[in-house]
Amino acid sequence: MNWNTRVTELLKIKYPIIQGGLAHLAYSELAAAVSNAGGLGQVTAMSLSSPEKLRDEIQKVKKLTDKPFGVNFAIGQHGRPFSHYLNVAIEEEVPVISMTGGNPAPIFDQLKGVNVKKLVLVAAKRQAVKAEELGADAVMVVGQEGGGHLGRDDIGTFVLVPQVADAVSIPVIASGGIGDGRGLMAALSLGAEGIEMGTRFVATKECVHASELYKNRLVEGTENDTVVIKRTIGAPARVIANSWSEKILEIEKQNGGYEQLKDYISGNANKKYIYEGKDHEGFAWAGQVMGLIKDIPSVQELFQQIIAEGESIRGKWNK
Repeated sequence: MNWNTRVTELLKIKYPIIQGGLAHLAYSELAAAVSNAGGLGQVTAMSLSSPEKLRDEIQKVKKLTDKPFGVNFAIGQHGRPFSHYLNVAIEEEVPVISMTGGNPAPIFDQLKGVNVKKLVLVAAKRQAVKAEELGADAVMVVGQEGGGHLGRDDIGTFVLVPQVADAVSIPVIASGGIGDGRGLMAALSLGAEGIEMGTRFVATKECVHASELYKNRLVEGTENDTVVIKRTIGAPARVIANSWSEKILEIEKQNGGYEQLKDYISGNANKKYIYEGKDHEGFAWAGQVMGLIKDIPSVQELFQQIIAEGESIRGKWNK
């Protein structure tokens, strides 16, 4: 079956499947595995402690794959400077740069004249239109089912994707609630030309930094086992429901602001859960798609499952 879309042509990949930025988890092992399986793997830049650490990670990916990969910049992290990190990605001739959170305009300014494909994650039609105006090569559209940071409008993937596809001329990549071949085919039907998955890639063998507790929770949990935190500070984000997220929601209920929340929503609290498996001392990002996750395959096996399911669906449609 031919899986060519404008996304596969743009990124020079076999299948229109992109791995999300995954703060503190998207490093060389996972990125290379996704790219080797035919998708686009990514390294998360802003989770690394220095630009040189990013250079090391990029060079590790290059040793593990000769396929295209990307570097993701989560630029909404309380104004943390990213220009030196971006310089490293430019120097290393990374083929794809993706941007999530915050205003991507400064990244576009720094990338002027650089031969790199630019992807922007959006959660609203207006953001997608703006990204196209800035010069994005494609937009990744995340519905409210997704894990991590979401839009403020609570629009689901099934409504948001066709809205954006109608509003822009560049390729659209669907994200949020997608974890199998059914999600891929649904996304294509909605007008997207590819998918991005985050949570599903955490529950793979090559996501080596994720704790066993985290992975097992994704397998054992249901779509009802997530909650949205940080609404009151204008940065809604979906996490696994646990006692820690209950504390966060309680602070928000009591009108606590960022100062009251900061220790609970910090990167350190995130790492306590995802690295050390300390369920009562931190939190973990996860989308409602955890209700569809039943195993922890290798990335290659996951791709085989998704593509086989997609081809089966296509066969039914042809009949």
